[in-house]
Amino acid sequence: MGRALIWFRGKDLRVTDHAPLAAALDAGGDLICLFVLDPHFFAPARARGLPHRVQFLLESLRSLEANLTRLGSKLFIVPGRSVEVVPRLATLWKADRVLASRWSEPVGVARDLRIAGALGRQGVPFELHEGETLAPPGTVRTGDGRLHAVFTPFARAFEQRVLVETPLPAPKRLPPPPTDLARVETVPAPSLESLGLRRNPEVLEGGERAARARLKRFVDEALGGYSISRDRLDQDGTSRLSQDLKFGTLSIRTVWNAVRGHGEAARRFRGELLWREFAYHWLRERPDLLEKPFRSEFEAFPWSRDEALFAAWKEGRTGYPAVDAAARQLRETGFVHNRARMIAASFLAKHLALDFRMGEAHYLAWLTDGDWAINDLGWQWSAGCGCDAQPWFRVFNPILQGQKFDPDGAYVKRFVPELASLDARWIHEPWKAGRRLDYPAPIVDHAAARARFLQLAKAHLKAPA
Repeated sequence: MGRALIWFRGKDLRVTDHAPLAAALDAGGDLICLFVLDPHFFAPARARGLPHRVQFLLESLRSLEANLTRLGSKLFIVPGRSVEVVPRLATLWKADRVLASRWSEPVGVARDLRIAGALGRQGVPFELHEGETLAPPGTVRTGDGRLHAVFTPFARAFEQRVLVETPLPAPKRLPPPPTDLARVETVPAPSLESLGLRRNPEVLEGGERAARARLKRFVDEALGGYSISRDRLDQDGTSRLSQDLKFGTLSIRTVWNAVRGHGEAARRFRGELLWREFAYHWLRERPDLLEKPFRSEFEAFPWSRDEALFAAWKEGRTGYPAVDAAARQLRETGFVHNRARMIAASFLAKHLALDFRMGEAHYLAWLTDGDWAINDLGWQWSAGCGCDAQPWFRVFNPILQGQKFDPDGAYVKRFVPELASLDARWIHEPWKAGRRLDYPAPIVDHAAARARFLQLAKAHLKAPA
């Protein structure tokens, strides 16, 4: 019958639609569930640099542990480096196979290659199962075998060629762990306090149960108006499922299938899921995208690294309310509305001409849904140097964006409370209110900053005037 070691990782923290778990159950035999507390993520200094992600991950890990216990199994939480722990435990616990969910990020690919090599030398197969994406990265290609460099043809080809399968159900029962396992050091899931962190009540609750409740709320209450409300900063019109997809408390197939039959709103929402798919396919194809721009002509672009400007941007002191609200929402809640992300990213890259990678790293550190592939695609899109990016000469006007997507200033007033008493007509241009405010003047003039960036970009790209 054999013995399977199922290695749960930070991107598949669920029991529903979990391909490695289902495969091991189908094969029969013993089943051991493992989570490794790798210092790459869980060393206190490292964890303190990712506060919101770590909080959500730990809650989700405890939820997974409870679910496995409820089903009759147990989650063994073992500290140490994954590249050492997994091969060692496979030997100690006499595993015939090790199963895990595939990762697309370079750090995960490199780790898995090392582990596959070590297990191979021990004669133990290492099986990586799909589930991170709707289709295996790289399988949706053009007629001549290339990845689509433009999103719309990619999405069209995906819809025509890929049949998204029905999610696997959660198991009704799991076998208990074998009784003859060699003793190893196991630990409880760490607390935030043990890592030097304090719980942020603004961060959404982690775990599979909370994720499924969010999905139900979105489908029942918000999906119908998604096409209109998705861009509104002042409305709760988005799914708020991004962190659940990041950590796998919901599978992407579960979300895709949950919105079927909901007409145009569902089509628009599935487009966002395919944008995620697009990001993952390209990162698997081009792992250097986390270091280099997609468009080679931007590799030597003369970005600034002015630390004073960067500090004003990340602390919400630019004098542009929509930009500053996004900065403060990020630090306070671990989330930024997608429209606000675009406004803030465009401002950093184009108004301030700062290296987009500075903003990318800052967002990755503070976002609960901090996802390498999607974060990078979004930042390169905003900077004009990415795959299917907005044109480099398009510069978001933060005033007009605020007026259009936060017309009464509710979003700004929540996160920039020093402007809460302003009339809506001045909320996105407070310098015109004729009042003394405890709020900074704009650090750059919109028109002058726009002209300066366009001149810089034209000179570097040798673009026609």
